[in-house]
Formats: sequence, structure tokens, C-alpha cells
Amino acid sequence: MKNSKHIAVICNYELKPERIGGMDRFFIAYNQACKEKGHEIDWFFNNSQVHSFYKNLKVFASEGISAENHFLEYSKDLKQYDIVITHFVALCTPFFQKLKNEQEAYIIAVDHNPRPLNGFSIKKKLRNKIKGLLYAKYIDCFVGVSKYTVNCILDDYGNHLKRKTVLVYNGVKTSLYEERKSENFGKMIVASHLRESKGIQDLIEAVNLLPEENKVLLKIDIYGEGPMRKELERTVELYHLENQTTFKGSSSELPNLLQEYSFLLQPTYMECFSLSILEAMAANVPVITTSVGGNLEVVENEINGFIFEPGNIQQLSEIICDILQNKKIIQQPVNTLIENKYYLEKMVADHLSLLDR
Repeated sequence: MKNSKHIAVICNYELKPERIGGMDRFFIAYNQACKEKGHEIDWFFNNSQVHSFYKNLKVFASEGISAENHFLEYSKDLKQYDIVITHFVALCTPFFQKLKNEQEAYIIAVDHNPRPLNGFSIKKKLRNKIKGLLYAKYIDCFVGVSKYTVNCILDDYGNHLKRKTVLVYNGVKTSLYEERKSENFGKMIVASHLRESKGIQDLIEAVNLLPEENKVLLKIDIYGEGPMRKELERTVELYHLENQTTFKGSSSELPNLLQEYSFLLQPTYMECFSLSILEAMAANVPVITTSVGGNLEVVENEINGFIFEPGNIQQLSEIICDILQNKKIIQQPVNTLIENKYYLEKMVADHLSLLDR
């Protein structure tokens, strides 16, 4: 490939000014790094308005259609891109065949897509194998954001993809996060999309199981929006947990807020490699989470957090209870691992290296 490249990045990711998170910061840093290398980069997102955080990106926002369909419409009859990168786009679909036929570009597909807790159905597994045979040949490089994700790509679409599948971990901008100094005893945070697969309903059930003398010590702030918010609020009211649980909505200020909390709670059923976990640990906030996805690649039970089985409400309640009773303590700093291994600059550099494969 030539040294200076024309790159398109296609993201089925909605830009929201009230939600500036790890991926937003990656996109900005990656764009800057590409420009410094002399590359020209165009961005295709699936929403119609672009806020000021993205002012330095050349963005082509879609109007009511997916980012990939928007890209195909925009680039029709134009042979202009050397490299096309996809984020949050389903793998091994006819889209990639159309893309390769129209662009003849080097195609990199980054997999951020979590898998169901109990795996896919037999029908879905067979369909994925067929899709792997039909369409994987149009993708030049598969990227998994965790070892778990790499294994899922090979399991889903075929082990023959091993030679062109690589691991690039997510990372966070560690300099943004003020380090938690005090225990902030009993004050915990959730930062999550509010949908069933994130397991917030299990957390509420677990809090309800706590003895009354422990409930009064607990304060949980839930940041995020999603389709389950109303239902979760009703459950909180049903159990009279308003003093323990507050719904805060979306916020772009989490890097400044995390230091106020003693633990991040993430009772998720499915995960690839959680940026929320990395962000909390960057602020020296340990994590209570499940054993799904790539969580165990960064959280070590009783060392930098606590692990429980997804859906095990009793186990989660016991962990919270033991913390409130001072029976479970995380003594060592938890931010060192993030600073040494899961930082944004490394993530950007690793993604940049894919351009020269």
C-alpha cells in the first residue's frame, strides 16, 4: 500500500453530546494520529447531527439509515478509498461483498459485538458458519477487542480465519481520571446502557435482599439511559429503595465523578471488553462484575475487584453485604494495570499498525 492512504471509517454508533465515552475519545485520537501520518480519513456515523466534540473530524452523518448503507450510497461509483474500517457493524454480511466489489479497498472489521450468555441457537450457529464461508473472504483483517472476542470470531465464522484475526485491546485516556483517594464507604456507581442484558434488574433485586442495617449504608448512582429505565425505576419504588438508588441519566462528566465512588457495579450478562471497567479502574475504583466476555482478562477476583456468576442475585447481594460489613476489601491500587496495559495511546498505536499489514 502507498504511504499516504485515504481511509473510511464506518460506525454504527450514535454521537451524543451527553455521552462522551471511551470510544468517542478513541475516534478523536485515532483521527489525529492518522492525520499526523499523512492519511486522509472520512467518518460515517448513523445519526444526522454531529456535536462539537467531533468538530475536527470529517463526518458524513446518515439520515435514518445505517452507517453502512449510507456509505454505499455516498461512495457509489467512486473508487476512492484505500482502506475501509468498520466498528459496531455485523460481521460477514453481504455488505462486505458489496463494499469489496465497489471499493477494492483493504477492509478491516473491528468486532465490538457481545454474544448471548448461553451462546447462539443451533440455527444461528449454522447460519454464522455459512456466512463465514460466503462473506469472510471479503474482509482482509478481523479485529477482536479481547481474547474472548477473537475466540468468538473463530467459533462463529470458522477457524480458517485465524491467520487474519488479530487482538487489539480497548484502552482509555488515563490522564482524564482523578484517582480515588478515600474509601467513600458504601457509595457505588453503575455506568451502563439500561437494557436487560446489562443486568441492572439483578442489582436491584440483590440490594433488596440486604439486611436493613446494611441498606442504610448503601448509595448507588446509576448513570445511563435505555429502554429499561422506567421498569427499573418502578422496581426501585416497589421495594422502597429510593434512598439507596438514584437514576442520574447520561453524563459526559464521568471521568470527574468516578473518584467519588468506592466500587463500580456491572452485573452484565454479555460483554466484549468493557470500557466502563477500564474507566473505573483508571480512577482507582475497583469493580464488581460478572465472569462474562473479556471481564476476566482485566478483573481478578479479590485482587482488583469481585467476580460473580451472571444472574446469581444471591451471590451479588452477599458480595455487597460483605463490603458494607468491611469483610471484603480491595487494598492494592487498581489503576496501575490500566496505566501499563489498557491506555488509549496503546490502543491507537495498535490500530494504526493495522494500516500497514
